[in-house]
Amino acid sequence: MTCILYTRQGCCLCDDAEVLLRRHGLSPQLIDIDEDEALRGQFNECVPVVVINGKERFRGRVNEVLLKRILHHGG
Repeated sequence: MTCILYTRQGCCLCDDAEVLLRRHGLSPQLIDIDEDEALRGQFNECVPVVVINGKERFRGRVNEVLLKRILHHGG
């Protein structure tokens, strides 16, 4: 199962999302949106953004109940 976490420095919600994803056995690839102008334009007001198996699943906050459901059903 692949997991990408779009994040930025100093983002508390991003840190919380990473901890939650790791707690559920995921190893998110962290991508700092501020290092890419196109990503910053796309996700500036939305981070953290979580993509699991190529599908955007969460913006802003990770819903743990929904995350468990996604993981249980294979993303």
